[in-house]
Amino acid sequence: MSSITNQLAATQQAAIALRRLNTAERQHLLYRIADALDAHKSRIASSNLLDLQQMPETDPKRDRLILDEQRIEKLAAAVRDVATLPDPAGVILTERTLPNQLHLRKITVPLGVVGVIYESRPNVTIDVAALCLYSGNAVVLRGGTDAYETNKSLVSVLHEALQAAGLPTDVVALLPPDRALVHELLTAERYVDIIIPRGSDALIQFVRQHARVPVIETGAGVCHTYVHASADLEKGRDIVINAKVSRPSVCNALDTILVDESIAAAFLPMLIPAFQEYHVEVFADEMSYNIFQENGFNQLVKAKPEDYGREFLDYKCSVKTVSGMEQALGHIQNHSSRHSESIVAQSPEACQTFLEEVDAAAVYSNASTRFTDGGEFGLGAEIGISTQKLHARGPFALEKLVTEKWLVQGDGQTRW
Repeated sequence: MSSITNQLAATQQAAIALRRLNTAERQHLLYRIADALDAHKSRIASSNLLDLQQMPETDPKRDRLILDEQRIEKLAAAVRDVATLPDPAGVILTERTLPNQLHLRKITVPLGVVGVIYESRPNVTIDVAALCLYSGNAVVLRGGTDAYETNKSLVSVLHEALQAAGLPTDVVALLPPDRALVHELLTAERYVDIIIPRGSDALIQFVRQHARVPVIETGAGVCHTYVHASADLEKGRDIVINAKVSRPSVCNALDTILVDESIAAAFLPMLIPAFQEYHVEVFADEMSYNIFQENGFNQLVKAKPEDYGREFLDYKCSVKTVSGMEQALGHIQNHSSRHSESIVAQSPEACQTFLEEVDAAAVYSNASTRFTDGGEFGLGAEIGISTQKLHARGPFALEKLVTEKWLVQGDGQTRW
C-alpha cells in the first residue's frame, strides 16, 4: 500500500491557485466542466457500463450507480445551475471600527481542502467537485469500489477542464478505492480541513469513530410519513406511494408509514395496487397486518422492533398504527434519524404541531419526503443531507462550504 500523503500535500498546495480566482473565473471554470461533460458523455457512459457489469441487476442500489447519457446531461445542467448562484466566499458579514480606530471585517472564506467519502453514486463526484471549486475549495474524493471506473472517467473530464483553465489538476484528487487508505485520509489533519462522509450508517459511524479531521455528517435517512385522522386519503396514498417507490434506494425515501387507527382500515387498502405493482414488502404491526391480509395483500412480514428505525433502501417499508398525534410524535422521536419527516393532514392545527415539534432537518406537511434535495431546494446541488446541528443542517450545499475570517487593519495600535 502506498501512502497518499504526497497527493494530499499537492492538493493543499493547489488550493492556493483556486482561491486566487475571482467569481467570474470560477463561474467560467464550471461552464468548462459542464461543456466537457456534454462532450464526453459517451465515454463516461461506457465507463459506467463497466461498473454496472459487476453489480447484479436485482440489486436495489443499481439505480444509484447508473450514469447514462441522459443523467450526464442533467449533471452538466446542474453544474451550470451552480455557476449562476451567488459566490459564498468573500462576503462581508460584519464591518466596524473600534474606538481605538482598529478597522474590523469578518468575511467568508473557503474551508480549504474538503475530503468526501461516498458510496455507489458517481453523480456525487461531479456535484461535490462543482460545489467545492465554485466556493474556492480543493477536494479529495474517495468513492466506492463499485463506481471506480465511472469516477475515474469523470475526474479525467474535470482535469481536462482544469488544465484548459490553466489550473493545477491536483485541486481535484481521486483516491484509489483501497480501504486501507481511508484511515490515512481521516487522520490527515495537516492537509485536510474537513471530512464529509456520504453513504450508509456503517460508513458514517466508521468515519465518526476514526477521524481526527473535523467531520460534517450527511446522515442516513430513516423517514416517516404520518397519515393523520384528518388526512385526505387519496392525497395520502399518492404521497406515500411516491415517497416509497419513486427511488427507494435514496436517503429521502420513505421507510415507515404511521397511520391513525381510526382511518387505517380505510387507508391501508388504498396502497395495495401500487405495492403489488412494485412488489413492496411490508413489515406490519398486528393491526395493519390484519388489514392488509384481509384485503388480499400477502407481501407481509410481522414487524419486529428492529424493523422500526430501519433504513430499507429497497422496495420495503414498515407500517405502524398509532392512537393519534402524541403516539406518532413519540415514535418519530424514538426512531427517526432526523433526516426528513412528513405529515398528511387536513387539520391546520395538526400540521402546525407536527412542523413545530418534529426534530428533523426537513419537516413536511402534505408533501413527499422525496423533495429533500439540494437541487429541489434551489441550491443547485448538494454534497449530502446533513442530519447534525453544527455548521450545516439539511441539504449541505454551496452556502455552507465556507467558514469565517477576521480581517483587522490598524495604524500602529498596540495593547498592553
